[in-house]
Amino acid sequence: MKLSRPARRASLVVHVVASASWLGLSLGLLALGTTAAGTGNAVTVEASVRSMKLFADWLLLPIALLTLASGLLLALGTPWGLARHRWVFTKFWLTLATTTATVFALRPGVDAAVTAVAAGHALPDATEVLAGPVVSLTAYVFMTGVSLLKPWGLTRRGRRLRAAAKNTPGPVPAVPVGDVAQPDGSISTTRAHDGGAVGR
Repeated sequence: MKLSRPARRASLVVHVVASASWLGLSLGLLALGTTAAGTGNAVTVEASVRSMKLFADWLLLPIALLTLASGLLLALGTPWGLARHRWVFTKFWLTLATTTATVFALRPGVDAAVTAVAAGHALPDATEVLAGPVVSLTAYVFMTGVSLLKPWGLTRRGRRLRAAAKNTPGPVPAVPVGDVAQPDGSISTTRAHDGGAVGR
């Protein structure tokens, strides 16, 4: 699959916007989690964890899935490929792992905190509202740096594909047929034969 230029540009815009949104949401969740864990005001704690739940339920997972899907489309639809370059492969697996952690760790932790606070209890464990945002933010800052620097070179598959491309002979140039003046003033006729011009 190869994306057309307009499709590639549109996919890139979607991917960058989704990625920036995910980074912003992670920062917001970290700020809210820090507020909830660091204040002794019950009203502030409840407002913070409820805001975290709102972000996690309605924004974080869709943005994470959009980032994953648009990145996968760009990888498969451009010469970068999914498994040709180490930085692309690393980003894919980190994005997949972070999205999975959002579903099975971050959201359940926030839900548990909201349930406890709504019942009139204190915040059960600060790590439930801090661990997810910290991990997500760290992973995403790392992936942003990887996207900019593009380190580590080719994967084993990428090296094989590049070697195969170098060893593949290119098309044989066409040789025109006609009379050609020779240095001694004589005229010879050329014809295409085995990739070269043969005089006769």
